[in-house]
Parts: sequence; structure tokens; C-alpha cells
Amino acid sequence: MDHFPIFLATSEQKILLSGGGEAALAKLRLLMKTRAELHIFAPNPAPEIVEWQAAGKLTLHRRALSAADLTGALLFYAADEHDALDAENAALARAAGVLVNIVDNLHDSQFITPAIVDRDPVTVAIGTEGAAPVLARAIKADLEERLPVTLGPLARIGKGFRKLADALPMGRARRDFWREYYFATGPRAMAEGKDTVRPALKDLLQTHLTREARDGHVAFVGGGPGDPELLTLKARRALDEADVVIYDRLISPEILELARREALMIDVGKEGFGPSTAQEHINALLVEHAQSGAQVVRLKSGDATVFGRLDEEIDAVDAHDIGWHIVPGITAASAAVAGIGQSLTKRGRNASVRFLTGHDMKGFADHDWAALARPNEVAAIYMGKKSARFVQGRLLMHGADRATPVTVIENASRADQRVLSTTLNDLPRDLADAEMTGPALTFYGLAPRAAVQAAYETPLEELA
Repeated sequence: MDHFPIFLATSEQKILLSGGGEAALAKLRLLMKTRAELHIFAPNPAPEIVEWQAAGKLTLHRRALSAADLTGALLFYAADEHDALDAENAALARAAGVLVNIVDNLHDSQFITPAIVDRDPVTVAIGTEGAAPVLARAIKADLEERLPVTLGPLARIGKGFRKLADALPMGRARRDFWREYYFATGPRAMAEGKDTVRPALKDLLQTHLTREARDGHVAFVGGGPGDPELLTLKARRALDEADVVIYDRLISPEILELARREALMIDVGKEGFGPSTAQEHINALLVEHAQSGAQVVRLKSGDATVFGRLDEEIDAVDAHDIGWHIVPGITAASAAVAGIGQSLTKRGRNASVRFLTGHDMKGFADHDWAALARPNEVAAIYMGKKSARFVQGRLLMHGADRATPVTVIENASRADQRVLSTTLNDLPRDLADAEMTGPALTFYGLAPRAAVQAAYETPLEELA
């Protein structure tokens, strides 16, 4: 991120702009939405600028900018559409300590003006750091359609009510009140007429003042395989409401970004045959925070019900009479098999599929190897990289065909996904050569579909 987004206080601040043409008009249409003191320097201003001056929206100076004009200014826009003149005026502004924006010159600008969705006082700013203005406009258009025009009046009424709402305790009590106002009570009242909103808000506040505080609760949430777009709507809602998020090592940073900024984030990552947070400590954290009244999200990679030691954690919160619920997620096997263009079951091949783990609490996990070694069996092996040689040995010992296809998918669903297609005979060697460092799932009995395999084998330069 080269440009840090902030919202500047512009009320009664001095903002200067040099220029009187199309570039100046585009900036002024936006700047006039503020309550800033606007000064325009243009010997030959467009008619619209003259009209805006007559309407008292800005002050027009029919001359060039001088250094003295910059005293006390907050921002300066160079919009003369003349490189030399813009550079000269920008130098004057910088010398005066004023932040500079040169229209259509990202490199020499100290700040940029984003695309804006205006639902005053709600403002959504969209920036692409100059990389994709068309994309910014598309996002703006999409948000304009999604955000109702009543959002602004609702926010203004809510803003005037904030001091009364301070009677509620800080934290969740206030968040619950405002959430109900903006997403339920407020819109319903606005549909009946603007005058009904404030009385409805007073009634809502009284309801919340007499309501008992919510008990602590734990949501066991499946975070999916890593792609934030594969996170369920219910999972996103849980993250948005969480006071505490206790998350696993394999949860992607993009998903963690979806949690509330104020939420307490606790990393309890576990690694097979490596450093781990003791399960007893995780259980204790769940109980401690839920008993304090927090809404806790226990965020697990993939689906919380698959190799996630979920029962132990449920038993721990149950023992303290703490409420909980499960939000299922997309398990790694579903994402990985989609990544190789296959299905987990296929008529005439296999009517069932096994989900196995490569290791358990005691070391390498044992399974019904004799059944798995039969032809056309399919298994999804979780946490199987370090147990590859053990799995190979057990299967060969029970008569498995050495040519049985095996596919290892690293970082399934993510941008850096990698696919290794091999055989049972070559699995340990090829896996070692691949030097996979990310989370990987192994499919025994499945090879990538031909078209998918060809795409992975095509050199990047040929795809350019």
C-alpha cells in the first residue's frame, strides 16, 4: 500500500486549486461537497466556475497563483493541464508545506483523490493508486446501486442520537443497538416516513437499556481452504460480530482481515510434528473469553468438523454451560479436487471416498490399508506430506498397484496453488523434489483431468 487512506477534516479549511478547464471542473464537483473554503486561481475560468462563485460556493481569483496565496492552506490541486505550470505551482505549494495533488500525475502527487460514493455523512472512498481508474469507477457504480439513498438520512439522525446512546455500556451493547438501528429498525421506520425514525430510535434505545446483556458464546467456524471468496456468508457474519477470534495456523491473512478491527486476535496455530499450542490451552482460552461475556469465533481451517479436534473444544465449553454453534466451511478436499478438475466419487469407479489423516496424536496414523489398496479406491489424505513414505509402504505392503495415480495439491484454492501429479511408486521422491512448504492435501487414486494438467505444465511465458 503506497497510499494510506484517511479522511481529512476540511470544515473551514482552506483548499486551493489552480486551473479553470475540464480537469479543474472535475475536481471542484467533488470538493464542493465539503465545507472547505475553496479558492480557485484561473485567468480564464470556465463558465461553471463563474456561476459557482456567484452562488457563493467558492472564491475565484482571475490570476495566477502566488506563494503568498498558500499561507494557511490545507491542500493544493494543480489542474492547469500544463506540465510546466503545474510543476511550478506544485513547487510553490510544497515550499509552503501544503500537500499537493497534480491532476493526472500520480508520480509527482503527494496524495490522490479516490472515487467516492456519497451518502453523506456516510462516504465510501475507492482507490487503486492510479493503477486501474476504470476498475474504481466500476466498483463505485456497483456500490451506488447497493447503498440506498436513505442511508445518509439514517446516518445523520443516528449521529445526532449518539450522546443519548452513550447511556449503553461500551462495546457489544452499543454495537448491538446500532446494528439493529441501521439494519432493521431504522430502514423500517424510514419506509414509513423520515419523521418516524427518531421516535423509533428512542423506543429502540429504551429496549436495549432494559435488555439483559448477552451471554458469552462460541461459534466454531470453518474458514475454508484459504480463498476468502469461498468463505460462507454465515462465517463472514460471525467474524463481523466477534469480540475474540481464536484462529489456526492455516487461516489465510485475507480471511483474518475480515474480522472487526477491534476484535482480539489470538493465534493458536498447530503444526504436525512441529511447534503447537496445547489443546488444553485452547480449551481454556475459549472458556475464559466466553465466560467474560465475549462473542468468540473459533476459526478453523477448512471445515471445522473434519480433523479439527472439534469435539474436545465443544466438550470444554459444554462443561461450563457456554452456548455454541457450528458454522460449516468448505473442506480442503472439496477445494483441492475442484482444483484438478475431478470429482471425489464417480459412477463405475468409486462409490465412496475416504478422508484420512496422515498422522494423529501418537504419530503416523494407521488405517484399513488392505481395503484402500484395492483397485479404484479414492482417498483424500490430510496432513500427509511428512507421512508420504509411511503411507506408500503400508499400501504396497497390502498389494496396491505401484502405478496408482497420486496427486498432491499445495495451497488449494489460493493464488499460489501448486499441483504435483505422480504415482504411488514415485510419491516420496517427487514430493521431496517439489519442496512444498504450504499446506497440502494428497489424493490417492486421482490424477488431474488432462486439460487441467496441461494448463499446469504450460510454461508461463507461453501463457503471456
